[in-house]
Amino acid sequence: MRFFKYFIFVFLVFGCIPHQKELEVYDFQGIDSFLHQKDSKVHVVNFWATWCAPCVKELPYFEQLQENFEKDVEVLLISLDFPNQYETKLKPFLKKKQLKSKVIVLDDVNMNTWIPQIDSKWDGAIPVTLIYNKNKRQFYPQSFTYDELVNEVQKFLN
Repeated sequence: MRFFKYFIFVFLVFGCIPHQKELEVYDFQGIDSFLHQKDSKVHVVNFWATWCAPCVKELPYFEQLQENFEKDVEVLLISLDFPNQYETKLKPFLKKKQLKSKVIVLDDVNMNTWIPQIDSKWDGAIPVTLIYNKNKRQFYPQSFTYDELVNEVQKFLN
């Protein structure tokens, strides 16, 4: 009986503490499949970083988009934060903001190779967004307001 009470105590204490998800960190080859889904959804892929003020400003718009169009749209936030800042900046930021969209990290120093594979016109500046479905693909080297984002996504839904 004493063991059972101890087990219940440990379960209640540690089972109720929200566990922080581990960061999913990929090189470009690892994220390539996220950029070419062939399902019925519209995929919105945003490249951002915690140190980029326009990126942080538009994050709530992507969250709102995911929430309002959850059946038809899938948002993916790809962080370009520096590896030495994952623990000190990125993880605390994610915990504070409680983002519901999927967040992954791109850690690939060979930028001159992978940037043009995402879009030949991309100069490497962020934020940028890729919106695609199985029939269409568009690259946006800009930041968005919520209305602008919805307007662009609607073009893929119709």
